[in-house]
Amino acid sequence: MAQEHRRILITGISGTLAGELARRLERDERVAHLVGLDTREPPVDLERTELVRADLRHPLIARVLEAHRIDTVVHLALVSTPSRVGGRARMKDHNVIGTMQLLAAAQRARTLRSVVLRSTTAVYGSHPTSPGLIREDAPVDDERRGGLTHDVVEMERYARELRRQRPDVGLSVLRFASVVGPSIDSVLARYLALPVAPTALGYDPRLQLCHERDAVEVLVRSTLDPVPGTFNVGGPGVVFLSQALRRLGRPTVGVPPPLARPVAWLARRTADLDLAEDQLPFLQFGRVGDLTRLRTVLGYEPRVSTPEALDDLAASGRIAPTIDADAVARAERALRALLPDDERAGTASGGSA
Repeated sequence: MAQEHRRILITGISGTLAGELARRLERDERVAHLVGLDTREPPVDLERTELVRADLRHPLIARVLEAHRIDTVVHLALVSTPSRVGGRARMKDHNVIGTMQLLAAAQRARTLRSVVLRSTTAVYGSHPTSPGLIREDAPVDDERRGGLTHDVVEMERYARELRRQRPDVGLSVLRFASVVGPSIDSVLARYLALPVAPTALGYDPRLQLCHERDAVEVLVRSTLDPVPGTFNVGGPGVVFLSQALRRLGRPTVGVPPPLARPVAWLARRTADLDLAEDQLPFLQFGRVGDLTRLRTVLGYEPRVSTPEALDDLAASGRIAPTIDADAVARAERALRALLPDDERAGTASGGSA
């Protein structure tokens, strides 16, 4: 695709990542025209982006693509929590039916040359048998699982169908790990901010995070220099959930897994935490994507590791520590000093495998 005079449509322009992407693209001389689509206003002031207030399912979408001679569609209008749109049925309607309508219109757009789809590593699900690093060719989660996982699997299926019908259109599917940062309001960030965080008793999942700066950089690159394919996007390294909560100064309470659903229901009612049932396995088994293709095929080296992303979230001041992490560390050292020498050595090394 020519690298000049690009004409780009960004869906979900009211989202934080979409707004920042538009602001970055406005400064690039290769971009001739930008259109932002949403029913709400963007969170940032945009100078060159033409805003179109419309729903993804509106027939107007086809006319927008045609009238503005759009060559690149960046589909970021992914709703991850039912409460944002008024319930699970509306969430599915927005994600699945909205994507189907958008891509049906895109299929007929004569000037279209590239589609960038925001997806998530949630397509893999979270299972005790999952590999330590999940590659992009791993099977997606079965269709019996509902919620966000079901939606993104369906969205990707519609995108691949577009690719089959329009082989001249490049498709980049970006499967983001949990995006965090000072500007991002997410389910995970709200969970980490709970005064007392419920955890699955007997489990300590491995977490992979994607800092918002890396997320925006990958979106910019995929928009202006598209590389067809599917890519996991996240920060290198992992943190255990217990480590994350400790570094953020959050006390925890262990919950037996059979009680996870009632606790999630209580969190939705009392703590404004829309923790859907399909997301509970993530807090039990975790999920880490393999970043090899991101580096070798897309050519992007993440700038912020998972531990660094967590530290930046803590430094942003959005999560005030309930307990002092240094005080916890001092208490742990004092307790280790009371242990016999053999047990103290095992504790310091993390115990046996």
